[in-house]
Amino acid sequence: MVAAPSGAGKTSLVRALLGRMPELRLSVSHTTRPRRPTEQHGREYWFVPTVDAFRGLIAGDEFLEHAQVFDHFYGTARGPVETELARGRDVLLEIDWQGARQVRHTLPECRSIFVLPPSLAELEARLRRRGTDSAEVIARRLRDAVSDMSHYQEFDYVVVNDRFEDALDALAEIVRGRGEPWRTQRVGLAPLLKELLGGAPAPTVFSNSGMSPRDVDR
Repeated sequence: MVAAPSGAGKTSLVRALLGRMPELRLSVSHTTRPRRPTEQHGREYWFVPTVDAFRGLIAGDEFLEHAQVFDHFYGTARGPVETELARGRDVLLEIDWQGARQVRHTLPECRSIFVLPPSLAELEARLRRRGTDSAEVIARRLRDAVSDMSHYQEFDYVVVNDRFEDALDALAEIVRGRGEPWRTQRVGLAPLLKELLGGAPAPTVFSNSGMSPRDVDR
């Protein structure tokens, strides 16, 4: 499972990871969010037309997990995931912390990764560069991001998306079972977490190894 606050770069990392490791199977989520012009039904999401239809799927126990994020509902279909696991394949879930908590309860053997931005300022810049949200929505996403990031301790690993290729390398190593350097409790994350969760400015950004500072260039 890979989770992150909005704007941390989770979707781009997941796409790149699938390109690097084609043996992985991506679970395509269901959502009530309207489809964007560049999206295809069944590729980015399975788009559910109404909230009532989504609730019907919940009532039928069709979801491995489901959650409301902002104004929309999201869920992971149970059947496809169980089918891939039965075939001995690794399944990748791009998910939020609420859904991850549910999956962890059902599948305790799963590995979970939380992606952090290198700073609050960079998170805001990335949200603005998207060009898809109003200033009001961006402000709300930033407020909610702090709440989302406070759940990082529920995850096995934390990856800082400062330099994209470094973060991608970290994800791949974790999937391969070599994720010890990115364990959540590593000491080197403390200064970054203080800035992200406490609002204090951070003069440096810490690398995925949690050992040395580096300047931000993305």
